[in-house]
Amino acid sequence: MTSRSLYHVAQIRDIEHAAQAGLAAGTLMQRAAEAIVAAVLHALPTIKHARILIAAGPGNNGGDALLAAVGLAQFGADVFVVMPVSTDMSSADASAALVRAQNSDATFISLQEATASTGWQLVIDGLFGIGLVRPVQGPAQTLIAFINTLPCPVLAIDVASGLDADTGCVIGADGIAVHASVTVTCIANKPGLHTANGRDFSGAVEVAELGIDRSLFGSPAAELNAPVLFAQAAKKRPHASHKGSFGDLSVIGGASGMAGAVILAARMAAMAGAGRVFAGFAGPTPAYDSQSPELMCRSAESLDLSRGAAVAGPGLGMARLAVDLLAKVLSSNLPLVLDADALNLIAIEPGLEQKLANRRAASLLTPHPLEAARLLGLSSEAVQAHRLDAAKELARRFNAVVILKGSGSIIAHPDGRLVINTSGNPALATAGSGDVLAGLCGALLAQHWPVWEAALAACWLHGTAADVLVAAGTGPAGLTASELMPAIRTEINQLTAYA
Repeated sequence: MTSRSLYHVAQIRDIEHAAQAGLAAGTLMQRAAEAIVAAVLHALPTIKHARILIAAGPGNNGGDALLAAVGLAQFGADVFVVMPVSTDMSSADASAALVRAQNSDATFISLQEATASTGWQLVIDGLFGIGLVRPVQGPAQTLIAFINTLPCPVLAIDVASGLDADTGCVIGADGIAVHASVTVTCIANKPGLHTANGRDFSGAVEVAELGIDRSLFGSPAAELNAPVLFAQAAKKRPHASHKGSFGDLSVIGGASGMAGAVILAARMAAMAGAGRVFAGFAGPTPAYDSQSPELMCRSAESLDLSRGAAVAGPGLGMARLAVDLLAKVLSSNLPLVLDADALNLIAIEPGLEQKLANRRAASLLTPHPLEAARLLGLSSEAVQAHRLDAAKELARRFNAVVILKGSGSIIAHPDGRLVINTSGNPALATAGSGDVLAGLCGALLAQHWPVWEAALAACWLHGTAADVLVAAGTGPAGLTASELMPAIRTEINQLTAYA
């Protein structure tokens, strides 16, 4: 078990129950409080007389917060506790924590006093933890709305109040959640902190394992992406190489008015190291690409699909020719990336769906939530509400590796494995970014990467390039898909330099 291992709420409950059986009452709550205090000491340059507002709920999450109040007061902070819901605690451990806080130097204040005060230097959110199942309402809603206006750091305990730790969604259609700058999550990391709305509400995530014996942790529900998962597939290029050493890639799409999608995917594939790249157009075929004349522009119908790998879908359109082209590529034995219109066609053509499910060669699907919804016969809202489940079902149904794009992209394997990507930022929310990802995936497949590692690496490289560019001042607003490509090339070469 590592901090990259992700556990669902039900699993956390089982681990917690098993751990408590061998510990004195209140031990885990005290350890959680100590982890919170340590995080605060790290966050604040000076703790003496620092004005700290602690929002505590009636559950064990509130108990953690109350014991943290005791510890911070002992360090000399000016600690103020607000309990907007109730002081009737839900467990014996939480009740004992309340008594200790009431007998400490922490000051208990009303909701009105908390929201009328200024100068807070840090807020600790201990209102609701992983057990919350209903939208936050009433006084707690008022307090969260106030917290979200404050300029100071906000530390959430376990999960930002109002956020579903399994799915990453704010609970309730019109729900509210704390915008934390740091989340100290207890026992194990949780998927909802890293996908859907999770990254916006969780901030930086720190895992406090609370000293629980690792033998009590079973298999995680998912894990976070990292180079350790795919770096072994990166190979250093032999000096005695030639273009045939790195495979052919055929990119199929480009109906009339949508040629740019094929061009983006093909350019990315060339920059990602594919030996030869064929840009196949369903619409008018340009003689060549003036910016990347090394691309071989062809009519899509003329492409040789007997070797290499293929990408199908960017700008493919929905015409009869598109159906025929897709049927042809699905019948091939090539490792295949399916994106954009290829996915939309499969969603409405049962024959294409059957061809995909029956393929023996590797298939990699890269849907955004709406495309995933069409494939599953759901709404995009339903997909976003259960991103891990949706990706897992797509992988199972189509016998393919799936990248469900979005904040915290989900990579799913047909055998049930799930990985959440950690790199990337809002700069990727731009036209053509998905075409670049598809071309990158295809280039790795053409270079004989296994499909699972290719999907993991492509997601990570795509996001990391955006992170590097934004850190250097390019974006997030206005970063174009074309600007991503040379940055991705740099990341690929850094990855393979030490292979």
